[in-house]
Amino acid sequence: MTSRNMMILSALCACLSAGADEVVVQRYNYAGPYEVQKPFIADSLNVKGEKFADKVLLNTDIPFINLSQSGQTLDASANGELTLPGSGAPYALHLVSFFLNSDRYTQGTLSVKGPEISEVYVDGKPLTLKQGEASLTLEPRRYEVVVKYLSEGNQTATLKASFSSEEEAIVTATTNPEKRYTLTDVMEGKRIQSVSLSPSGKMLIVSYQTTFPGGKQTSRSQIIEKATGKILSDSERSLEWMPKSDLAYFTRKGMEGTELVTLDPIAGKENVLVRNLPEGMPRFSPTEDFLLLSVREEGPKEREELQQILVPDDRQPGWRTRVFIHKYDLKTGVCQRLTYGHTSTYINDISRDGRYLLFSCREPKLTERPFSRTSLYKMDLRTLQVETIFKSEKFVNRALFSPDGKQLLVNGSGEAFDGIGLNIKKGQTSNMGDGQLFLCDVDGKNIRPLTKDFNPAVTASAWNAADGQIYLMAEDKDYVRLYSINPSNGAIKQLQGKEDVVADFAMAANAPELVYYGESASNSQRLYSYNLKSDASTCLIDLSKDILKDVTLGEVKDWNFVSAYGDTIYGRYYLPPHFDANKKYPLIVNYYGGTSPTERTMENRYPSHAYAAMGYVVYIIQPSGATGFGQEFSARHVNAWGKMTAEEIIEGTKKFCKEHTFVDAKKIGCIGASYGGFMTQYLQTKTDIYAAAISHAGISDITSYWGEGYWGYSYSALASANSYPWNNPEMYTKQSPLFNADKINTPILFLHGTVDTNVPVGESIQMFTALKLLGKETAFVQVEGQNHHILDYDKRIMWSNTIFAWFAKWLKDQPEWWDALYPPKSL
Repeated sequence: MTSRNMMILSALCACLSAGADEVVVQRYNYAGPYEVQKPFIADSLNVKGEKFADKVLLNTDIPFINLSQSGQTLDASANGELTLPGSGAPYALHLVSFFLNSDRYTQGTLSVKGPEISEVYVDGKPLTLKQGEASLTLEPRRYEVVVKYLSEGNQTATLKASFSSEEEAIVTATTNPEKRYTLTDVMEGKRIQSVSLSPSGKMLIVSYQTTFPGGKQTSRSQIIEKATGKILSDSERSLEWMPKSDLAYFTRKGMEGTELVTLDPIAGKENVLVRNLPEGMPRFSPTEDFLLLSVREEGPKEREELQQILVPDDRQPGWRTRVFIHKYDLKTGVCQRLTYGHTSTYINDISRDGRYLLFSCREPKLTERPFSRTSLYKMDLRTLQVETIFKSEKFVNRALFSPDGKQLLVNGSGEAFDGIGLNIKKGQTSNMGDGQLFLCDVDGKNIRPLTKDFNPAVTASAWNAADGQIYLMAEDKDYVRLYSINPSNGAIKQLQGKEDVVADFAMAANAPELVYYGESASNSQRLYSYNLKSDASTCLIDLSKDILKDVTLGEVKDWNFVSAYGDTIYGRYYLPPHFDANKKYPLIVNYYGGTSPTERTMENRYPSHAYAAMGYVVYIIQPSGATGFGQEFSARHVNAWGKMTAEEIIEGTKKFCKEHTFVDAKKIGCIGASYGGFMTQYLQTKTDIYAAAISHAGISDITSYWGEGYWGYSYSALASANSYPWNNPEMYTKQSPLFNADKINTPILFLHGTVDTNVPVGESIQMFTALKLLGKETAFVQVEGQNHHILDYDKRIMWSNTIFAWFAKWLKDQPEWWDALYPPKSL
């Protein structure tokens, strides 16, 4: 046994009293004494009509962090009574504290019998006691209890604290600051939002968002000197780099209109470049002598009470707004319109010499998948003469100039350019979410696929002028990695990054410099510089260190199996902290939603470490249809709707339980969102191995979802390619869980935002209704005012607690949390 485990065991033993349901505190942290003095009494009464009393001295602020910094502990007697330190001073304040930890949701009584002049705080909030006692509800996490008391002279006092639980919970009282990973660790604290490098690569802009307890958020941008880490600028402004000068720029409201301002980070000087900038999103030319503005134009409006929907996308707010490109000359102030019409035009790139603009249009074509066509154009910005590179191309997204302007890097899916990038089996249809890259001449000819035989799915790319290499970010199984491509021979090389999942990367415009940030399965965000010559990463910013302070995590292990179809199905699993292989643990199974794999991120919709910290083993499986495993694998998602994927999830769950004897095979839960919510429902029509299931924003009827949600028909271009209710009714009905509701025996919880525009709430309503009519065990909780993702701080906490409580009820036989959230009601 390690010394750390021995310390935890001794703390456990020390805090237990004779009764298993009562914990008597035996050891405390201590900080003090802090001498205080009576204030000058100007009047006999204060503004509330109260006389001064010694208890007023308790209002003196003392940081509770002093307790962890002092390193002092106090031991109580065998019966739990602690003699409190006094002070030789007439008056002094003291802090004593301990931590309460519960293995489950429980309600009980906190008893603190101590000095007459004292206050009790739980997690920094004052607690009102009556006759030394207060009701306290514990969720399965750590709570800090602090007693602040006043001593007079050498007067002594005693303290005895205990917690009595109403349920059969294991509650410990300890001075060990160790805590389990919880939802607040996921939601609160500082996170990187974006990063960019100056043209020389010597400085970087890092934009942060900080979320405080309660949900308030702030945003800041810092300019940091890369070599030293020195912060050169720190402000609330949103900053960007000029394309060739090491100057940052931003916009602000001025006396004459919108000002465009440059900032010299070294000198700390600002310069107003434009005093009355026209409306629009500005983008500097590489030559820094003009701007391109993306200007929004409002489309025709309907009456509020009645609106004619022109096309399915017209239901979306702002769909009729169009975007057009203008050129603003910084020397003359002339703003020239470059594009005009009914269809929006989008800036793709500007050549390095500033002469050519690459822009695109996307026009709807609802009668043919993928329901839109992309045209790409090159404009000579001197003459405004336009060349068509390609017209009405399917499955193409955007393009970039090569540094010399002679080639284009095109992003799309395998079916682009008549399918020259496809690498699938005969009879399959490509998964449009599997990103691919193509290289062609600037006239749109001599197109060749760059990633056809590259299994990872491309998510972002950039062409570096300093070394001529293409750099990209791609899903590689459940990782997101960085790669480089040599455009001359197509050779692909993996960069040796330090994180499992890269969130974003940035390159210097004029130097072979790269920075990236990301997270891994067991750490939060860290930001790195990357030496392209030595393939070495240097950590510049480590946010994870503060986020995970005092947190103990369980192990994460890879576990793959060979399916009945002969494929290796990848996965991983999370163990609870202080895992004991001789115990039996309930299991939670999670799988992908949409079509991307369930990545190895620590912070996500269902943070696996938070579930593991509550005593669950969590198994993440990457079944057929996920991107990042090659085009053939991801194509299995298309026109399947559960076929093969469900079989693999069931097979993987059974094999995982058989191989891992610490799993209680009778206590297995499963959870998924969106397409994963569909999969939760569909699985229950195929098996009874799950003791509880949760579907968030899940699709129950493919026929209603297909035409109902904002993106239902467009997602179906991927998942139901060329299949419609009128030409493939068998798939739309037989694969829909709603048409198989009578086969479900597993208790299912449906969770859904009431204003979900992706998967409308009716998908949960109709399935819940069906199961109710069938007399099946089910529950349905609507999250008011939330869309496809639950983003509101308070609502996300309640939503997550609902999930935790449902699993506790069915996988741990602990219904108390669920009953507290949703008390039984007579109908």
